[in-house]
Amino acid sequence: MGESFSIKQVSQKTGLTEDALRYYEKIGLLPPPKRKKNGHRVYNIEDTEVMKLIICLKKTGMSLEDMKAYVPLSYKEDVTSVPEVNALLQSYRQKVIGQIADLQRIVGFIDHKLNNQQSLLETDATAHTMDKE
Repeated sequence: MGESFSIKQVSQKTGLTEDALRYYEKIGLLPPPKRKKNGHRVYNIEDTEVMKLIICLKKTGMSLEDMKAYVPLSYKEDVTSVPEVNALLQSYRQKVIGQIADLQRIVGFIDHKLNNQQSLLETDATAHTMDKE
C-alpha cells in the first residue's frame, strides 16, 4: 500500500482541518478513505495530492460543488479531454489572472505611498496617479 497517514498527519501535511477532511468526505468531494480495523481513517500519497488540488482550486474561488465535477477526474484523465472540465478550469484560470493583476495594482499603490512618503488617504495629487495606472 505504500506510505500511509492518519487524519491528524494529513491535516498537518495539507493544512486542512480534520473537520474539513471529514466534511469533504461526507459531501463526496473526497472518496471515502481506507480504514484500519479500529475504524480510523488511513490516507495515502494520492489522497494528499487530491487534497492539495482541492486547496488550490479553493484559492481560485471555485465552489465545492464545482470541484465535485473536477476532482474525481484529476488523477484519472487528462483535463483537456473533458470539454466541460477544461472550460471550467480555463474560466478559473482567467479569474486568477485577473486577481493577480488586481494584486499587482494594489502593490503598486502601496509602493507609491511608501516611496513617496504619502498618507494613506488620497489627496488630489495621488488620486490622479491612481487614475493613470
